[in-house]
Amino acid sequence: MTLALLALAAVLAFALIRPRGLAEAVVAVPAAGLLLVTGVIPVDDAAAEVARLFPVVAFLAAVLVLAQLCDDEGLFHAAGVLMARWGAGDPRRLLGVVFVVAAGVTAILSLDATVVLLTPVVLATARTLHVPAAPHAYATAHLANSASLLLPVSNLTNLLAFAAAGLSFLHFAALMTLPWLAALVCEYLVLRLLFRRDLQVRPQRTEPLPRAELPVFVLSVLGLTLAGFAVTSLFGLSPAWAALAGALVLGARSLAQRRSTVGGIVRSANLPFCAFVLCLGIVVDAVMRHGLDEVMAEVLPRGDTLPALLGVAAVAALLSNVVNNLPATLVLLTLVAGAGPAVVLAVLIGVNVGPNLTYLGSLANLLWRNVVRNSDVPAGALRFSAVGLASVPVTLVACVLALWAGIRLFGV
Repeated sequence: MTLALLALAAVLAFALIRPRGLAEAVVAVPAAGLLLVTGVIPVDDAAAEVARLFPVVAFLAAVLVLAQLCDDEGLFHAAGVLMARWGAGDPRRLLGVVFVVAAGVTAILSLDATVVLLTPVVLATARTLHVPAAPHAYATAHLANSASLLLPVSNLTNLLAFAAAGLSFLHFAALMTLPWLAALVCEYLVLRLLFRRDLQVRPQRTEPLPRAELPVFVLSVLGLTLAGFAVTSLFGLSPAWAALAGALVLGARSLAQRRSTVGGIVRSANLPFCAFVLCLGIVVDAVMRHGLDEVMAEVLPRGDTLPALLGVAAVAALLSNVVNNLPATLVLLTLVAGAGPAVVLAVLIGVNVGPNLTYLGSLANLLWRNVVRNSDVPAGALRFSAVGLASVPVTLVACVLALWAGIRLFGV
């Protein structure tokens, strides 16, 4: 147990700090190897964990490539122009447009696309309009986590929960629609209140804004890919196949038009991070097998009543801010997999909404901090947590209440 916990602490600490920008896998791979060599986790058990996670990781790689190809094809540039045109003249309207775009990008292309590709566009849009970037940048940070509740493909944690819940793609989306909407409303109202002074600054841009040219082909491929996610679920296939098909279509076109390169496409799959996820799964499984499962089982509320679901979501949110939401998801789903879809989805709300409280909550938070580091956005740890403290509790409760209503409406 001690060795497994030390390995987990080392893996998480390195992933959060990433000295010299080294990949998270630099420590995760040796840590998993050490646990195997010392017999802390048997080889057969580690292989079973890798086999369980591989479809999830394969989808992650495919959707990262898809998001990068969308960027190469000009989708995010067009989004920036649209945000500038629709939000010109009123920062409050701009915040609303950013919410709509960020929610859509997060739901369809996952939270990584929102943080890495959309946030720089939002910062550039704020500079173009000469308005404070903070409210709009914090919108992308928070929505990268909380707006990822909608679809199984919106977040790596969703894919894990999707597998544990035993729901179809459409049933999952139906149950999470109300929590997703509740998260958007709560986040919007809180950010409007917290950044009310910034949102009163009048834009000073005098030059005419360019016309937005929507990449119709890219949007069509994304629409078909989204439909493919639902179709593959009906046939019991991994959504990675739909994401791969979309990536192949966009990749062939982008390579032919020299907007992308083979090397760039391969790098966008972020294979070292995929290896990190697989090795993290092995390390977390080792910790669970040596006592953590019993400890967490005592902490988690039992049953699927509304108070129990609120308690499960709260525990998941707190654990996410202690050990990061990815290992928290791996730990908790092992414990609640047999408790029914409602409990699994309550865990998901906790690990997706809760990370907005601290930078430690999710790797997406740390990526966002790197993106905004050289901007005028106040992004210190205390400031980030102060904004999170204002939004997370109310959003968490609202989402669980919405889940409860969705279960009554759509059933489980």
